[in-house]
Amino acid sequence: MNAVFLDASALIYLLEGEPGIQHATQKILADLCSGDAKPAIVVSALSLLECRVHPIRTGDTARLEKFDHFFVNPGLSIVELDGEVIERATRLRARHGLRTPDALQAASALTLPENPAIVTGDKDFRKIPELNVHLIE
Repeated sequence: MNAVFLDASALIYLLEGEPGIQHATQKILADLCSGDAKPAIVVSALSLLECRVHPIRTGDTARLEKFDHFFVNPGLSIVELDGEVIERATRLRARHGLRTPDALQAASALTLPENPAIVTGDKDFRKIPELNVHLIE
């Protein structure tokens, strides 16, 4: 596996989740990132929006800074929401009945080579057989 894709729920759990869910997320990531070849960590540009809205709305600058610090990590890759992602998301939404944000996250992951692991707290991603889903429970 050459990449681990984190959706917004995984990021929120990782950075500020309750201790139990945060630990479960950390364990999944540790398992996926063990070994000699360290996979790239990848997110969708949509996650920047999804993770930052609540701290901005509530004026929680400490929380916002935590997310902003994560998103500028030089080891992080961000999939932009280009035409290819939009087209894939449209087809995924039509085929599997996903909500638009979930379809965009899944489509972003599917643009990566070699079927990356996708870490999420959303069971709906299991509807997509092409995804290598690691569900946070």
